[in-house]
Amino acid sequence: MLVLKRKIGETVMIGDDIEVVVLGKEGDTVKIGIRAPRTVRVYRQEIYEEIRAENRSALQAPALDVLRQLFQKKSEE
Repeated sequence: MLVLKRKIGETVMIGDDIEVVVLGKEGDTVKIGIRAPRTVRVYRQEIYEEIRAENRSALQAPALDVLRQLFQKKSEE
């Protein structure tokens, strides 16, 4: 893990096109801004984990098993 100290208004670059800007400090919280291309998805960790959990549960859904069976039958014909 890279650990840096930055002052308000200073930035950190990730690669050539992702910029993390320190916007301010409010008590124990640091406010940051992220500039990134629209093609780069940026999520808070808790949201990212929810998305991953939803994707995993979708793979376990019974409807997906039915679709798999249908595709297997089609490919066997």
